[in-house]
Amino acid sequence: MPRVGSGRPWSASTSRTFRLRTGSPSVAGSGSPLRVGVLALQGDVREHVRVLTGLGAEATPVRRASELTGVDGLVIPGGESTVIDKLSRGFGLAEPIRDARRRGMPMFGTCAGLILLADRIVDGISGQETFGGLDVTVRRNAFGSQLDSFETDLDVPVVGPEPVHAVFIRAPLVAETGPGATPLAALGDGTVVAVEQGAVMGTSFHPEVTGESRFHRYFLEKVADAAG
Repeated sequence: MPRVGSGRPWSASTSRTFRLRTGSPSVAGSGSPLRVGVLALQGDVREHVRVLTGLGAEATPVRRASELTGVDGLVIPGGESTVIDKLSRGFGLAEPIRDARRRGMPMFGTCAGLILLADRIVDGISGQETFGGLDVTVRRNAFGSQLDSFETDLDVPVVGPEPVHAVFIRAPLVAETGPGATPLAALGDGTVVAVEQGAVMGTSFHPEVTGESRFHRYFLEKVADAAG
């Protein structure tokens, strides 16, 4: 199990002291807001909707394939990756999501969302599938149980010079990064916890829980570029 260095145990009470860092977005390039879907089968959907709306995007839950066609980008929230996988297949969403990703739709996954966007899983359950898009191998629940959740500050130059306060809750880690993917952030021991590949990005942690909006803002820039 990786060491977390200067991280400290996480609690919801400490997390709620953070305020959403918002501001007028400059990513749309036109008068109409970007349309971003949040996969709403299970997990912390409302938190992502809140951050995206605070940044000026038109955020909408996505539960059906028909709703996927009406958005410019897709966020896959934290939750239970195995549950989201099974429900996405049961609701006929899994293959449309893969098709949208192959066609260039930007996607952003946090925690379980990172697992679902990875090309490979080290310790997935029998039959577990992913949407793919990130040339990485992930390990589920790599830091232990929910009691082992923690928070720490990370340097993430791509989103700005100020440290990112990151909360890890039953978090995965990136066990291996292939040549197609670019690490964005790592713990002190070098463990990769944020990665991108073209228009697809994922984090082991939950920026939506602390009100950290810079990752979502960075994602919206990808959405704006793709919407063109």
